[in-house]
Amino acid sequence: MELHTNVTVDADHSVARVALVGALNTETAPGFEQRLEEVVAAGHQLTVLDMKDLDYISSAGLRVIFKAAKQAKAAGRRMAAANRKPHIDKVFEILKALPDMAVFANDQELDDYLDSMQQRVRGE
Repeated sequence: MELHTNVTVDADHSVARVALVGALNTETAPGFEQRLEEVVAAGHQLTVLDMKDLDYISSAGLRVIFKAAKQAKAAGRRMAAANRKPHIDKVFEILKALPDMAVFANDQELDDYLDSMQQRVRGE
């Protein structure tokens, strides 16, 4: 599955909204990382990741988001995730509950777990 992004900026350039459509996974994360780095580097006070049309996220996608959030914070700016679907929200909930604890042997094991949780929440 592909990932498409659309970036819009408000009139005073303080807020950038990055709409994600598709899947943020190992294949799409590098391109998204580059795009998100450009948006963060533009200096908007707030970058909003609009996940209304994001259908899937893997650990690679999460790493990109957390890295960009860290960069934004270091520059005195903020990043937020909005409109998360229930299965995407579940992934963030799981990681929030275990932020500093490695509970998976490797990335593949983590991705398999995240995939199964997203499928369960979607009712598949």
